[in-house]
This record gives sequence, structure tokens and C-alpha cells, in this order.
Amino acid sequence: MAEGRVLGKSGIEVSALGLGCMGLTHASGDAMDTADAARVIRAALEMGYTFFDTAECYVGKSAAGQTLHNEDAVGEALRPVRDQAVIATKFGVRHNADKTLTVDSSPETIRASVDGSLRRLRTDHIDPYYQHRIDSKVAPEEVAGVMAELIKAGKVRAWGISEATEGYLRRADAVRPVAAVQNRYSMLARWHEPLFPVLEKLNVALVAFSPMANGFLTGAYSPSTKFEGTQDYRDSMPQYTKEGYERNRAVLGLLGDIAREKGATMAQVSLAWMLCKRPWIVPIPGSRKPERLRENLGAADVALSAEEVARIDRALDGMDLAVFGGHSVQG
Repeated sequence: MAEGRVLGKSGIEVSALGLGCMGLTHASGDAMDTADAARVIRAALEMGYTFFDTAECYVGKSAAGQTLHNEDAVGEALRPVRDQAVIATKFGVRHNADKTLTVDSSPETIRASVDGSLRRLRTDHIDPYYQHRIDSKVAPEEVAGVMAELIKAGKVRAWGISEATEGYLRRADAVRPVAAVQNRYSMLARWHEPLFPVLEKLNVALVAFSPMANGFLTGAYSPSTKFEGTQDYRDSMPQYTKEGYERNRAVLGLLGDIAREKGATMAQVSLAWMLCKRPWIVPIPGSRKPERLRENLGAADVALSAEEVARIDRALDGMDLAVFGGHSVQG
């Protein structure tokens, strides 16, 4: 596997790809039992993943109706091997029944959230701790101040912001340096690329969530796919409508051609595209299937030249794609 990556100014080293753990319990159908989800996470560690991403709000119900927390599964899996893993979690979001978000980054909420996450994760520290979404009611300087307090207390090693804007990032970073920004990024979601020069200048890593557009870029799903009811968010996404799928079919054709040329899968090419674009991008795809986890990890060994990446970008620029119009309900 290719060499690992570093989370910006924090110096924290991680595998070239991380594991997005969300789908084990949240937004991808019935939640897996904690023990089963933990086994998937441990299998990923044994394959070579060292970076695991979760959040306090990744909660779902099992088929039997039991409420299950993603952080519990991560904690159960990694507590015996804590020194081998980098664990990221997030605060400040609550998922509502209508799939909207309620955000709250007040200092008192952050302090309560970090203690709850530490308890569920069965650890005494969180590696990168993310503000899950910007809260317009709380200034970035105030959030950064609380992060500095938590870092000084040893509860957090570094911090980041999910779905950050340039202005917010600059203001927060000036108070307490930001290690990483976690934004939606994929071939169907490139609107954060104008932020790249700022990330480079400030030495902030980009952790890319939904790097395969919620499975679309694997070529394995279509409008005829039957997702799992109200606990699976994919059925309402634009790429899985009939119109959206037809508009985005050109991307699948592009990926298929490159995959055949490289002797790789479409999923691997979609991940390699961003890995080869910048050395500080860390995609965090997720899956419940060990064979998919191993396939994704293989993307780090797919080489794309700068010209090949640029050619892909030009092709994408020329496509009329159906994409998310703004911040997602996931992450």
C-alpha cells in the first residue's frame, strides 16, 4: 500500500485512506449490531486502515428496533489496539426525523459532547475532533477557544471543521490552528476546490467524505436499486433519480474507460483521482463489506499522472452533472 498522509499542522499520521464508519449504524439502512460493526472496523485495521471517522450523531436503529451508537462500535473495536488507530469524531449536529439537521456549537454543548464521545469511544483522547457543521449563532473564534481548552486538557489532540468556508476557516485557524477540514468531495461534488489554495497555504488537510458520491461512482447502484426505507438516505439523492442518473451516466463511462486502462475498478479510480490530485487529501469511504474495504484500500496503489488527473478534470468540467446543490444532510 502507498505511504500514509499527515493531517496538516497536527503532524498526526494516517493511512492514505481512512474508514468512514457512519454507514455501519446511520443513513445506510438498519444499523448493524455493535459487535458486528466492531468486527468490520477491526478487519479494516488489520487490512491497513489506521484512520477511523465517526460522530456522536451517527445513531440508528437495528432491525429489532434497538438504538445503536456508531461511537460505541468504534470504541469496542479499537480500545484493545488504541495505540494503532487515529480516531476522529464530531460534535454539534443532531439529525432530525425529516433528515434535516439541528446545529449547536455552544461552548457548553461542546464540553458535554466531548465527554460523551470519550465515554462511548472508551478512550481518554480524541485525535482530530471536528465541528460537524458551522453554527451561525457561535463565532468561529469562540469555537476555536473551546478547542484550545480541550487540547490543553489532553482530551483532544487536534481539531477540524466539517463543511468549512474560507472565511470561517481563517478566523478559526488564527485562534487555534486547524488540522483538517472535512468536506464533501468527489467527482460529483467539486465545489470546494476553490478552497484548495487556502488549505495549502494554511497547511490544513482535506478529509473527503462521500468520496464516491454515496456509492454512485462504484457503478453498483442505479435508480432501480432498492434502498432500506427511512433509515437509508440514498433514495432521495439526486444521482439516484432517473433524471440524475442519466445526466451522470457520462461520469460512469469515463471511470469505466480509465478503470480498464489501469486494471483497476471504478471505485479505485474515483479515489485515486483525488489521492493523486493533492498529497494532503485523505478520502474516507465506508462500507460494511470487507471485500469492498480491501478494494477501496487498493486505490492508493493506482497511479495517475498530473496530466491524467487534469484530463479527468477537463472531462468533468464539460459534463452537465446532477449534483448536490449545497450542504448535505449527512457527513
